[in-house]
Amino acid sequence: MHSVFGSDSMKNTEKYMPKRIILVRHGESEGNEDEEVLEYVPNYKIKLSNKGIQQAQNVGSKIKKVISENGESENWKVLFYVSPSERTKQTLERIIGEKFPEDKVIGLKEECRLREQHFGNFQDLEKRKKIKRTRNRYGKFFYRVPDGESSADVYDRVSSKFLAFHFLIKNLTYAQFSHITSIFSRPGFLETLWREMETNRLNNKNPSDELNLIIVSHGLTILLFLMKWFNWTVEQFHGLSNPSNCEYRVLQLGCNGEYSLAMHHKLEELRAWGLSEEMIHDQIFRAYGTKKNLKSTIFLPKSDVFFDDKENSDEFLEENGSKTKRKLAYINQKA
Repeated sequence: MHSVFGSDSMKNTEKYMPKRIILVRHGESEGNEDEEVLEYVPNYKIKLSNKGIQQAQNVGSKIKKVISENGESENWKVLFYVSPSERTKQTLERIIGEKFPEDKVIGLKEECRLREQHFGNFQDLEKRKKIKRTRNRYGKFFYRVPDGESSADVYDRVSSKFLAFHFLIKNLTYAQFSHITSIFSRPGFLETLWREMETNRLNNKNPSDELNLIIVSHGLTILLFLMKWFNWTVEQFHGLSNPSNCEYRVLQLGCNGEYSLAMHHKLEELRAWGLSEEMIHDQIFRAYGTKKNLKSTIFLPKSDVFFDDKENSDEFLEENGSKTKRKLAYINQKA
């Protein structure tokens, strides 16, 4: 069976792919500050604490520096997605503030499938503590909260969004779209995909403008998004640490059209987040690998020497030259 993604189609759409996808956890909430709030305030109505408001304002400035490359670039645009929770919407409001002029914002969409894991309704604190202890014994991914969701449930709804997003940025024809949905259709998927294709929200009309997607969501939801995006296993997921309030992850296009965390973040950051050496190798390869090698993971570079070599460390490269050029040269030598 022929692939629906022809090489000509890929060439025509590659220039419209977002340069970055930035996943941001909301600022500190009143529930993070005092869990007793969960006993009488619906989870989705919980607001930011005063500390959380300040965090959101600060992270907005940081994100603008990322997408504007420290103010050196003016040809950028942003498209925002946000969970429907009050704390995520407040975070987004503070991120935007006066930092993102209207002419730089392509759109803003509230997406229900980016919501927090459902823990039930009003939550008794003692029961919540017991649930967390049981979840840790059973396994965080598969344990289903009574009257709520498991991480696997959240993974499924994030995956639905993931499929819709991936097919959207490929600009499928209607025939290609029909073929794909006959295989992968899920409740709500077709409606969402077709509506967003019609509005053409991800199709940046000026190829010279760098499009950035900023997704404001929740810690677990962000981890599961990344798990699906990079095909991480359940075991690898269990080793990951939850993002802190207003911490963000930047997926950036690498040399050959693959998104990678290693394009923006330091290797030390990836390790601190719980990525294994194998996962880090994959991120480097996605960022700097060759088109030939990207066809198969068996060609992942054996880069233990690369990691151990002082001259390839983040500190040395930042002081003595371009990290991107040095790492790219290394990978090309091994190809």
